[in-house]
Amino acid sequence: MTSTPDAHWGSTTEELTNRLWEYCGLLRDRGLTTIEYAEQLTYLLLLKMADEQSRQLERRALAFGEPEAAHLVVPPECEWESLTRLRGKALRDGHRQALAHLSAQDPGTTFETVFADAKSRIHDAGLLEKLIADLIRPVEWTSLQPDVLGSAYELLLEKGTNDVRSGAGQFFTPRPLVDAIVTVTQPQLADTVTDPACGTGGFLIAAHQYLLRHVPEGQYDRRRHDLDPGRIWGQELVPRTAGLAAMNLLLHGLGSTHGPSLVTVGDALAEPPSRRASLVLSHPPFGTMQALPHASTPLADGRYRRADFRFPTANKQINFLQHIMSVMDAPGRGAVILPDNVLFEPNAEPVRHHLLHEFDFHTLLRLPTGIFFAGGVKANVLFFEKARQPAAAGPRTSQLWVYDLRSGSQFSPGRKPLQRTHLDDFVQAYLPGRPRTERRDTERFRAFGVDELLQRDHLNLDLWWDHDPREDPGSLLTPEQIAQDIVADLQAALSEFEALASAVRKG
Repeated sequence: MTSTPDAHWGSTTEELTNRLWEYCGLLRDRGLTTIEYAEQLTYLLLLKMADEQSRQLERRALAFGEPEAAHLVVPPECEWESLTRLRGKALRDGHRQALAHLSAQDPGTTFETVFADAKSRIHDAGLLEKLIADLIRPVEWTSLQPDVLGSAYELLLEKGTNDVRSGAGQFFTPRPLVDAIVTVTQPQLADTVTDPACGTGGFLIAAHQYLLRHVPEGQYDRRRHDLDPGRIWGQELVPRTAGLAAMNLLLHGLGSTHGPSLVTVGDALAEPPSRRASLVLSHPPFGTMQALPHASTPLADGRYRRADFRFPTANKQINFLQHIMSVMDAPGRGAVILPDNVLFEPNAEPVRHHLLHEFDFHTLLRLPTGIFFAGGVKANVLFFEKARQPAAAGPRTSQLWVYDLRSGSQFSPGRKPLQRTHLDDFVQAYLPGRPRTERRDTERFRAFGVDELLQRDHLNLDLWWDHDPREDPGSLLTPEQIAQDIVADLQAALSEFEALASAVRKG
């Protein structure tokens, strides 16, 4: 299996993305989804990178007469060079056996997390040989800059979430929204950052990149010290997704193949957090029940019996909100994307009461429909802070500022996706880094006093006011958008009926 190295096509993000996407087409023609292609590419890529790293360290040790630095030791039968010596059916079987062997390890290092639950989905031996010889082997991947390799890989994952056959992207967080949230929360060198439902790691990577962009040049050494693996981490329920996240972080310069994985595999809601973070950024999965409940934790009806949960419920988003309250350090701050029902469900009133009284719930961003691939989803971003000292008498929150990006907004993931410019006015109104006393009301941005909020029935925080930018002829809704709004309203009404039925059964 020979190939002439080509050092040119991987020099820019665009070139590398195009090359990866070209080979994705070959596998899609064989029935694989884009996410499945990304998984198969990840396994081969990491084996090649581990081989490169090992050879580099060996050469360095010989050149300088120093003890060889610690690196990943891959079982001989799974090594990259062992695979490249095989052909045809032997290659297909050898690849399958290598993945089966590597997937049997318990996740601990980045390498083990990536290969957890790994299976070969490339059944055409000739196609596998072409992928190895023409795409993976010619490039020294460890020599590529993280901003090139990491960005290309993340674009591939984003394309994968757009693949309707996989269903992976129904609640994929648009990167412009992630960027705006990170911009206003302003990660700092002293922060510890986590995402308890990290998906493919978008929030963690965005926080890391924000730090790299904003640390002064004179603090470079300190920056390298403070961005150690223990300061940024995530958790993901689904092993295959956790593997993609671990690889995504690695390619963006976070962690190492043989070091501890920055992504823990498991149910974040199963038990109280073992460590806390000063900045929590998350978009928990939408739905009613936890997909894979921890056997010893939930009650028979699906509720979690955690001492730090003020309100037992089977509602996954409300549980994640309670978990984020617990995982947040003091002082700390967080931003979490949640559906509308968290704001109005009557039986979630204790959680909203706790949020207003024990935290400074200062900003609510109302998101429009059409930004997620799941149609009709109405969601929000909740921004809140936790103080070092316990709250005095009365609520910690004094004002809740609400930004309405929903009214008059028309988006569609395929035809009119959300762009970063659509969030510029919100970022400007938020005044990141400045006192909130300097904020000013606008047509879309308004403050609600906590006394007013506490008087609302069931502490309903589904807030809106009488303004309609859609009256501008240039922003009239299309029939498709009207239909999406109707679907979203019906889904919200169904959630209210479900909550009412649940309250009646318990009461």
